[in-house]
Amino acid sequence: MKKLLIAVLATLLLPAFATLSLADEYTAALEELANTKIKSWANSSEVVTAVLAQNAKHSSLDQSAIDALDKKWRAETSAPAKPMIDEVLANSLSAYLKNIKEESAGVYTEIFVMDNKGLNVGQSDVTSDYWQGDEGKFKKSFGAGPNGRLIDEVEFDDSSQTYQSQVSVSIVDPATNSVIGAVTIGVNVESLE
Repeated sequence: MKKLLIAVLATLLLPAFATLSLADEYTAALEELANTKIKSWANSSEVVTAVLAQNAKHSSLDQSAIDALDKKWRAETSAPAKPMIDEVLANSLSAYLKNIKEESAGVYTEIFVMDNKGLNVGQSDVTSDYWQGDEGKFKKSFGAGPNGRLIDEVEFDDSSQTYQSQVSVSIVDPATNSVIGAVTIGVNVESLE
């Protein structure tokens, strides 16, 4: 009975310990990536211009309007027609982000930029929802000011069969040094140098 209990506990706990070990192993590399490459293109004119435009466009949205947009997006993810999703994926910021993802040679698995309400502005791939404002990735980056960032736990991603972490940083308007949005990047930690 004791051997069975040990075997069951090992089966349940080893993946958790392996993930914690991976998080420690890659923390320094993820922080370096966030502070250099990611911060550089996240505060580029392409990103800042698109975020500022959407902030102006969405300035009067209240929570019920945000919820309605998010509900529409979620419904479109499984619908044959996806006008709202297609519009975001076709914008110039999304093209810019797709290019950054491609040039990363497998380091970035996804990139999405959010406005000051946590709504998607542009993205390399379709997200499951449109509003990220209620999630830690937005709250701990955008909500923490110009140097805000969150390096999430390393987790195994079944779809890509890789260990990944989400890195989120605030987007800063260089003209005012104020936070205007945030970006989240999926990072394949096994591809880090």
